[in-house]
Amino acid sequence: MAHPLDNLVITGACGGLGRALASAALARGAKVSKVALVGLDRGVLETLAASAPQRCAIYTPDVSDGAAMQAMAGDWMARFGVPDAVIANAGVAGGFDTAQAADLAVFRRMLEINLLGVAATFQPFVQPMRERGHGVLVGIASIAGRRGMPGNGAYCASKGGLIRYLQSLRAELRGSGLTVCTVSPGYLRTQLTAGNQFLMPGLMGPETAAEAILQALAKGREQLVLPRRVGWLSNLLELLPEAWHDAILLRQPRKPRPGEAGATAIPGLGAAAPGGAASAADSPTETIAR
Repeated sequence: MAHPLDNLVITGACGGLGRALASAALARGAKVSKVALVGLDRGVLETLAASAPQRCAIYTPDVSDGAAMQAMAGDWMARFGVPDAVIANAGVAGGFDTAQAADLAVFRRMLEINLLGVAATFQPFVQPMRERGHGVLVGIASIAGRRGMPGNGAYCASKGGLIRYLQSLRAELRGSGLTVCTVSPGYLRTQLTAGNQFLMPGLMGPETAAEAILQALAKGREQLVLPRRVGWLSNLLELLPEAWHDAILLRQPRKPRPGEAGATAIPGLGAAAPGGAASAADSPTETIAR
């Protein structure tokens, strides 16, 4: 069954996969007539919107702030109508060490953005979509959500929790006309993986991933692993005894923790971050449509 994709809401649209999704959607012209660009870097969003200013609106809320996300959704639907698909793509990544007290703030913030942020993104749209009778809710999870990885416990926990949340939501919405799609990318060539020193099999460009996701959504897919061979590899590794699996992973370098060389900033972490450095996105954000 084909699904319309004429009205999209995309979070995390400032970079990586989110930016690629927004660019690909806007490039389709009449096929995707309206796109809500949600992110923290207004300058990047304005550059994206410049290609189709009449078909875009820019919003800069913290995705974990339910009230801000409700305001964003209300403004978008008042101006452009109920979206056909909401793509909850905003996410952060970083190494984590349970022995370090400062890293507990990293864990909390990662759960707020990667897990709570998805629910806060979906919540304002569920009832309007249900009343209309169709819509797609898309959660960008990760292959890392399938299995814990040494030094990456916070990210794996957030994405594993997201996969289970999406499963629950999918079951709740059966028969309503709404589709819930879980996208589990492997490694994408983005800022989140730029500092990784470990093996990244199946490394994929975000533009290729974005096209595959939009095609899958149009077809009504509920599950998508990118690239497919990484999903097969993950399934094969799951057949190994736990000790063997751990031994393989322990040979790989750890993902950089916030504050370490190669780490990416986590918005909202602020002075609680290891090293005490606040990111540029820590300043208060506002919800504005233009």
